[in-house]
Amino acid sequence: MTKKTAGSHESPRPFVYRNRSLHCDQVDLSTLATEHGTPLYVYSAQQISHRFQLFEAAFASRPHTICYAVKANSSLAILRLLAKQGAGFDIVSGGELERVRKAHEPALKKIVFSGVGKQTWEIDAALEANILLFNVESETELYLLAARAEALGKRARFALRVNPDVFAETHPYISTGLSEHKFGIDIKIARSIYRKAAKSKWLDPAGVSVHIGSQIRKVDPFAAALARVTSLIADLRKDGHNIRYVDAGGGLGIDYGTSNFHPAQQVEKYAAALTKGLADEKAYLLLEPGRFIVAQAGALLTRVLVVKKNGSKTFVITDAGMNDLIRPALYHAHHEIIPVRQPAGKSTITADIVGPVCESGDFFARDRVLPTVKPGDLVALLDAGAYGMTQASNYNSRPRPAEVLVDGSRTKLIRRRETMRDLLAPELLD
Repeated sequence: MTKKTAGSHESPRPFVYRNRSLHCDQVDLSTLATEHGTPLYVYSAQQISHRFQLFEAAFASRPHTICYAVKANSSLAILRLLAKQGAGFDIVSGGELERVRKAHEPALKKIVFSGVGKQTWEIDAALEANILLFNVESETELYLLAARAEALGKRARFALRVNPDVFAETHPYISTGLSEHKFGIDIKIARSIYRKAAKSKWLDPAGVSVHIGSQIRKVDPFAAALARVTSLIADLRKDGHNIRYVDAGGGLGIDYGTSNFHPAQQVEKYAAALTKGLADEKAYLLLEPGRFIVAQAGALLTRVLVVKKNGSKTFVITDAGMNDLIRPALYHAHHEIIPVRQPAGKSTITADIVGPVCESGDFFARDRVLPTVKPGDLVALLDAGAYGMTQASNYNSRPRPAEVLVDGSRTKLIRRRETMRDLLAPELLD
């Protein structure tokens, strides 16, 4: 495997060195580790707000709602932070619906509900909450939605999530826009399904939705997908459907490496691509960014337990494991890993950075060049604000980490560390 280097060890803001110690905004990460222990997720509220406002500014010229993808990071504190700035939410489960309710109940009316396997109780809860839109992903789901709407006496607004068969260059596990994927409905048969839906007085064909994948860095596929969607919308209007919403999905990617990354420029390119794809379409625009808003606002703080050699290999073993951050094991995802205490010299090691979980797949990096570290040192895994804590588990009966939200020089514990009592509480013995 090619060796990867941390280069100059500079990290994307808000994680920067001040007086040789890594800070989140104005807060020293060493202080947070002492106060809250490790592993520890740390997020910048200012960075999250800034990223959200980039989208708001880029799409200011047309009516829109930014529906933050809850699955990226579902912390109640982060949901509330975004809701108070006017965000809507993209959810994929009844549990995420309840998180939005708990964080900011008025935001329920700005929810779009996606997902290929909605259960009856989830549909009922969403109907009762009067969410904005159901993104329907199969004809069977549409019949279930109609039945539940009739049972509750509530008309359901929906959009078919169409599959435009557009290739997006990303990891195959997070690509969703091809006909071979489980998501969406073939765009070629969507028109006939809308005709069937229009026969039910309990269904309101209000929009069309598309989502082609996640962590997409090139914007052209977004334009291509929306061009096909706008053509469909024109046909649907000819058929007499009152299409008011176009949901362009999410998926705009970030840079997890050390190269220069200009988020404002990337959002502007994204907005231009969507505008090109929409052409003259004036429907209300819904967007579902997640990773782009929160990923670079977060880091996983962990402490080195052991540095060991097995033959020619060196292993840096930390107190965080794949149960805390599974992205490298699941996707071979890259996260920059840097010491919290900036080294004075240039001594480096080439090592696998791994956790204590009893799996060979429990690693954060393979053959990574990083400054020499020793047991007790703190290191930070950057760009961990998205799909970190939401994918965390209790594998090996390990409690999940605590989470801290930093706002300038202020800090707030937004999730306490789990205890063994928490882990054992649901289990029953005779």
